[in-house]
Amino acid sequence: MVTYIEFGNIFNLPDVKNYAHGCNCAGAMGKGIALQFKEKYNQMYLEYKKRCKDGDFSLGDVFSYNYGEGTIFNLGTQKTWKTKAELKATEDSLLKMLAYARQNNIEKIALPKIAAGLGGLNWGDVKSIIDRLGEDYADIDLIVVENYRDV
Repeated sequence: MVTYIEFGNIFNLPDVKNYAHGCNCAGAMGKGIALQFKEKYNQMYLEYKKRCKDGDFSLGDVFSYNYGEGTIFNLGTQKTWKTKAELKATEDSLLKMLAYARQNNIEKIALPKIAAGLGGLNWGDVKSIIDRLGEDYADIDLIVVENYRDV
């Protein structure tokens, strides 16, 4: 099931310990919510950066990181921070994330408006993918915060 929240902060949602966000595949987390992930989960960032450097994180990939209390899903949505996100990569990474979540009994994931902020994609296009995949994975609650506000 997909729930949209107009304003909020994914890290402040009650009973949520699993998070996802769109990433570039160049090892940079310098702006937007990626920067918050880098600051909050620095060990995850260092592993992500190494995977990018080694060529082990590409468009459409998911790098899942268990931080002890839950899982962070880094979704390979754009090649570099200078390029736009790609719709197919966004869909592929979301699909891989949902399959992983189902296999690992992860029932709830919070994510921002992926690929449509700094990624530059049309939010309506991305949202339609999330809605469609959400129907196929109705056993997993996706909570999408459409606009950041620290509440």
